[in-house]
Amino acid sequence: MIRVLVVDDSALIRKVLSEELAKAGDIEVVGTAIDPFVARDKILKLSPDVLTLDVEMPRMDGLSFLSKLMRHHPMPVVVVSSLTQDKSEMAVHALALGAVDVIPKPGSSYAVPDVAGRLVAAIRRAAVSKVRRHEVAPPTAAAPKASAGAAPIELPAVALETTHKVLAIGASTGGTQAIEHVLRELPATMPGIVITQHMPVHFTAAFAERLNKVCRLEVREAKDGDAIVPGVALVAPGGKHMLVQRNGAKYQARVKDGPPVHHQRPAVDVLFQSVARAAGANAVGVLLTGMGADGAAGLLEMRQAGAHTIAQDEATCVVFGMPKEAIKLNAAADVLPLTGIARELVKAFGGSLAAA
Repeated sequence: MIRVLVVDDSALIRKVLSEELAKAGDIEVVGTAIDPFVARDKILKLSPDVLTLDVEMPRMDGLSFLSKLMRHHPMPVVVVSSLTQDKSEMAVHALALGAVDVIPKPGSSYAVPDVAGRLVAAIRRAAVSKVRRHEVAPPTAAAPKASAGAAPIELPAVALETTHKVLAIGASTGGTQAIEHVLRELPATMPGIVITQHMPVHFTAAFAERLNKVCRLEVREAKDGDAIVPGVALVAPGGKHMLVQRNGAKYQARVKDGPPVHHQRPAVDVLFQSVARAAGANAVGVLLTGMGADGAAGLLEMRQAGAHTIAQDEATCVVFGMPKEAIKLNAAADVLPLTGIARELVKAFGGSLAAA
């Protein structure tokens, strides 16, 4: 049984979430809290397995509470946030602070049963995740591109004018932190990058904006028809699939509707399979942390098409689901810790460019 503490300043939301979670046979709501101070006491008293957390609450905001929690008492946290732009940005910051997942609150765009299903799934993912202590403060104003983050791993001194290369990255639970870790270390001269991260509508724009602030690359939410060019990373928008299509000698992103794949839209398999067809050996695929099997079959197609493929190792995954399934299929040429992926990417692209 997964023991859950619901933290939200709205009595209605606490009631709705508690009632919906009670319908799941493997989840028990052991308590609720109106603010972080009450939550702190109930965490110590009730020892919940998972915390659901609003980001805007009285007396202490959710981000400050989460930062303290992940430093002193790390535990799986699922953020339940409204879909306004400001709150989406705060929810993405919460993921950077160590929250496992983020889902929308019941509201005008989402019926309660739909949100309840998402929340149950998120809590189950959180319950099996590996949460680590975080020594970070809530995000502040970004540094200029030239000095953002640590020194990047530089590509060899070869021409990067070609747009014939593409890097495809897929992730789910824990992926926002993993993707940020990788992109922070990459130089602005990397070939075009396409990213699918399982995330609700509206949150992907805030996620892309955060990455753009902390990385040397230009990062933005993809729009249909965007060119895939060096120095730019495109993030698949929530609620849409993103594909890569060849357009003459170049590539472009196609953003489309379509049925969910592995219960996800965007789906990593959709992206990877399109990259396998469009780019073949001119691509590199990376499958990061996440629950389930999305991306495993697509990574295999990429490898079979001649692409270099990488899966994150178990030790550094928040949830070793998607990479594990890829490894079982022999889809990953390399299995690497998160800290080694950026360097391998630079090596992979540098080597292919030097030989071109």
